[in-house]
Amino acid sequence: MKNVIYFFVIGLLFFSCNSQKEGENSTPKSPYLFVLGNAQDAGYPQAGCGKDCCERVYKDASNARFVSSIALIDPVSNENWIFDVTPDFPKQLKLLSTHLKDSKNLPNGLFLTHAHIGHYTGLIHLGREVMGAKNMPAYAMPKMNSFLRTNGPWSQLVDLKNIVLRELKKDSTIVLNKRISVTPIQVPHRDEFSETVGYVIHSNSKKVLFVPDIDKWSKWETSIVDYIKVVDIALLDATFFKQGEINRDMSEVPHPFVTESMALFQNLSEEDKNKVHFIHFNHTNPLLIDGSEAQHQVLKNGFKIAKQEMIIEL
Repeated sequence: MKNVIYFFVIGLLFFSCNSQKEGENSTPKSPYLFVLGNAQDAGYPQAGCGKDCCERVYKDASNARFVSSIALIDPVSNENWIFDVTPDFPKQLKLLSTHLKDSKNLPNGLFLTHAHIGHYTGLIHLGREVMGAKNMPAYAMPKMNSFLRTNGPWSQLVDLKNIVLRELKKDSTIVLNKRISVTPIQVPHRDEFSETVGYVIHSNSKKVLFVPDIDKWSKWETSIVDYIKVVDIALLDATFFKQGEINRDMSEVPHPFVTESMALFQNLSEEDKNKVHFIHFNHTNPLLIDGSEAQHQVLKNGFKIAKQEMIIEL
C-alpha cells in the first residue's frame, strides 16, 4: 500500500512539473506583445562604464539586457512588427524568431519613435553590407522620414530600397490587419533630428500605450494620468529612477524619474496602477537589478516592471 501511495505522489509531481513547463513555453494564440529589450539607448552594460552597475554584467553575462524595443506578433496571420530598431537588432531578431512559426520570417514592418541612437540605428543591418533587405516598410513621422532620406548612411537604405519609408501622421491610425491597428501620438522630447512619438497599439479587445522616451510629464499637453485610465497597458519611460542618479546635470536629459511618476500616479486606482509597466532603463537604474530595493518599491506601490522576454497578451 505504501508503494502505491509513493508512486501516486511521484506521478502527481511529474505531471505538475511537466504541466508548468508546458505552460511556460506556450505562447498566446491571439495577438500579443513580446518585450525584446528594456534598457536605455546604450544598452546594459553601457560602453565605458566601470561602475558596479555594469561590472555585475561583466561578472555574470545573464544580467545583460537589450535596448528597449517591443514586437507585436499576430500568430493568426503569422505577421509581426517591431517598435524601435535598436543597436541590438541582430540579437533581438534572433530572440523574436523563437516566437515565429517560421524562424526566417522578417518583420512585416518597423515602427520608429525618433532619431536618438537606441531607436533607429539598427536599421543599418538591413543594408547590403548585412541583410540586403528588400522593401522593408519603415513607419516614421515626416521629419524622421526626411532625416533618413537625406542623411547617409540611412539614405542608401532608401535608395537601394532596403527600406521603404511609410509616412505617419500624428493621431492618424494605421490598420495592420483586421485584428490590429497602430496610432502614433506626438510627445515632447529633445528633437534635434526628428519629432518624437509614442504609439497606441489597438487589438480587438485591448489598447496599449507605448511611450519609451519623453521629457517631463508636465511638458506634455496630454494628461498621462488620464491616458492610463483609458488604456489597458501603459509601457512608460523610466530612464532614471531618481534625481542624482548620474554625474551630470540631469536637466540636460529631462526624463520623468520613476519616483516622480509614482508620486504622480499615486491616486490612481489599484487597477489602473497595475496597467503601468516601466521600461527603458538607463544602466544606472536599479530597476535593472532583480530583487533590488527599487524594484521592491515599484511593486509595493502597485506598478510593474517590463522584463525582457515578457509576453503581454492583447
